[in-house]
Amino acid sequence: MEIKRIHVLYFSPTGGTEKIARFVAGELAQKLGLELECIPFTKPEEREKEFHFGPQDLLVMASPVYAGRLPNKLMPEYKAKIFGDRTPAVPICVFGNRSCDEALRELALLLEGNGFQIAGGAAFAGRHAFSDKVGEGRPDEEDFAQMRDLAARLAGKLEGDFLPLLELDRSEIGPYYTPLKSDGSPAKFLKARPLTHWERCTNCGACARACPMGSINQTTMDAVGLCIKCQACVRKCVRRAKYFEDPDFLSHVAMLEQNYTRRAENLILL
Repeated sequence: MEIKRIHVLYFSPTGGTEKIARFVAGELAQKLGLELECIPFTKPEEREKEFHFGPQDLLVMASPVYAGRLPNKLMPEYKAKIFGDRTPAVPICVFGNRSCDEALRELALLLEGNGFQIAGGAAFAGRHAFSDKVGEGRPDEEDFAQMRDLAARLAGKLEGDFLPLLELDRSEIGPYYTPLKSDGSPAKFLKARPLTHWERCTNCGACARACPMGSINQTTMDAVGLCIKCQACVRKCVRRAKYFEDPDFLSHVAMLEQNYTRRAENLILL
């Protein structure tokens, strides 16, 4: 295949998905002798236009995993804004050390439906957005070694005359994972929103600028719109003024810390 351009597109509210996506794409670019174009797809203004790719492009697309699937509020934008024309693509999903469940297959099928040819892909474990204890230190050197190996194997496939159809389960995608509380019952925190320690807040606006949904008022720093619990506002506040106190949310975090500090395995699709 004659690949002339390589692009990496990512939705990454807290930076973990971007880090992994850029590493994999950077390794691929180096092995193919191409310059890498980075396309952030995180902030509302970055998602306003459509992106079209051709047969001589290579797209590495990365998404975090929310409840075992692609983020449900972003999936319609993925479908409506990202298009290929027999374009080779590498779907990458990043999960918070629990499981990627259906997310990688979902992203691969979404891209395939939008005109891309899937060269291969992977789901890599990262630190969970909810807790530093879940996925602590991920990705680590073992993970980066797997990313390098993936890039090398993908480069070999892409240097061939044609891209064979990837064996992929094309059945219906399964349901979203149900978050659990520490007692094993369902955790219901869809309406939870970030709160503010006003004695710490300096109205710097970092939380509002970080919110991928544009849901924090630039003047008052109040959460006024849809919250996808991505934790961008919490993670980006240097004064630790943003926090969640919803009981079900906190109980779910406790459950994750009780059960998912073990090393989760990555999933490689080739």
